[in-house]
Amino acid sequence: MIKLTVLYANKDGGRFDMDYYCKKHFPMVQAKLGAALKGVAIEQGISGGAPGSRPAYAAIGHLYFDSVDSYQKAFGRHAAAIMADIPNYTNVEPTVLVSEVKM
Repeated sequence: MIKLTVLYANKDGGRFDMDYYCKKHFPMVQAKLGAALKGVAIEQGISGGAPGSRPAYAAIGHLYFDSVDSYQKAFGRHAAAIMADIPNYTNVEPTVLVSEVKM
């Protein structure tokens, strides 16, 4: 199983619209990626490790695929549309990690 993790840093001047991300962006991504997408999860940062500290990330999105190839094929066809929607919910450039899930 492959996990695509999209991290949105919680930085000064950063804007992140969680409502838009959950109700419009992610459903659009799910529709475009179709059966290649095996699961999703969305996290909203609420705190850092120390009580009352700022979270490092405003939000993190997780998308699961059977393989890197299935991710690349599904995403490649729709990359332009998916990427074009980013300014609608954030002004933060996302960091992307593709990883292999071991457990």
